Amino acid sequence: MNDTTSAEVSTSYVGSIAPHGGTLVNRYLRGDMAEAAREMACSLNTILLSPMNISDVELIACGAVSPLHGFMGQSDYRSVVDNMYLTNGLPWTIPVTLPVDEETAKDIRIGRSVALAEPTADGIIHTLGVLEVSEKYAYDKTIEAEKIYKTTEDQHPGVARLYKQGDVLLAGDIWLFDQPLAAKTEFPEFRHTPSQTRRLFARMGWRRIVAFQTRNPIHRAHEYIQKTAMEIVDGLLLHPLVGETKADDIPVDVRMASYEAILRDYYPPDRVLLGVFPAAMRYAGPREAIWHSIARKNYGCTHFIVGRDHAGVGSYYGTFDAHTIFDEFNKDAIGITPLFFDHTFYCKKCSGIVSAKTCPHDASHHVVLSGTQVREMIERGEVLPEEFTRPEVSRVLIEGMRRKRQM
Repeated sequence: MNDTTSAEVSTSYVGSIAPHGGTLVNRYLRGDMAEAAREMACSLNTILLSPMNISDVELIACGAVSPLHGFMGQSDYRSVVDNMYLTNGLPWTIPVTLPVDEETAKDIRIGRSVALAEPTADGIIHTLGVLEVSEKYAYDKTIEAEKIYKTTEDQHPGVARLYKQGDVLLAGDIWLFDQPLAAKTEFPEFRHTPSQTRRLFARMGWRRIVAFQTRNPIHRAHEYIQKTAMEIVDGLLLHPLVGETKADDIPVDVRMASYEAILRDYYPPDRVLLGVFPAAMRYAGPREAIWHSIARKNYGCTHFIVGRDHAGVGSYYGTFDAHTIFDEFNKDAIGITPLFFDHTFYCKKCSGIVSAKTCPHDASHHVVLSGTQVREMIERGEVLPEEFTRPEVSRVLIEGMRRKRQM
């Protein structure tokens, strides 16, 4: 696979905003090249990917994390962890790496290829593609935890995952000849690649597009933020994350059903595109806010909503750290325009959804529910207050959690 002249490395792009680095990457093989790689993979050592790595190879292959062609080498890894830039000078805040244990690493030779595969529920290995190994290197998990997650505590879900993974990182370009199983079976009608969203935006005549990232069911505060942003753009990409999240998060199928329910009756259909973002959550707070915005630039969006405690968990980040981190970068280098929103909620005195910037009343007038309160009410089958979320969403959540309990 080293002869890259015989396969597609990148694609031209459609849209009003250039991808990060100027080129939309495509690491999917087609036709004879795909069959040759598939045959070659049968004779290679196989790396079984974690759920996060499966998400990452899909993001790399479809161009969502352009300009990456594969998993990061040591120089890029260190530059990203220490300085939040790739070695070519592009802003980049999250390391995208492939960890393996030392025993596995011993059998892998630099300059050779390995097969990349995912395990399946019935025990069959599903091979996705190959990695051309250019490096293998050790790294300091404690330093990565402190720099990326701002903590070394393993109570943080991102840090816990980091500590459990292998001690050696493999680097190199990837080529996929097949999609992950989730890409074929989970919301395939919403799994738009960056090249597809760009074509859809162009077809609809959208030049200014705002993206909204979420891993939670939609509620009235989300609706307020999205519709406020829609006043200044041509369209909204509602882009929920569907990769791995915490075990206590609302299941992804329930979340998706809640989005579909509210879009039917409360949004103009010609101004909203629902798509899924196949990334796993890192819970890296401010760094992940930058990474999420860069990915949405690759999808063709010109604006990105950054809410209060974006991609946060627990109390590891300041309320507005995900806003202020953008000040550390040249705005032209980031390329996409962030739209910053404060905490939003229903105020009984104002009789509507407001934010901390616009409401003069104290908390006794506010209808605010924590994620824990929402989950507990849903588990009990209680309809959430209409001031918090639409009745249609409550019904979807209650029914979805009822089905989950019966499984």
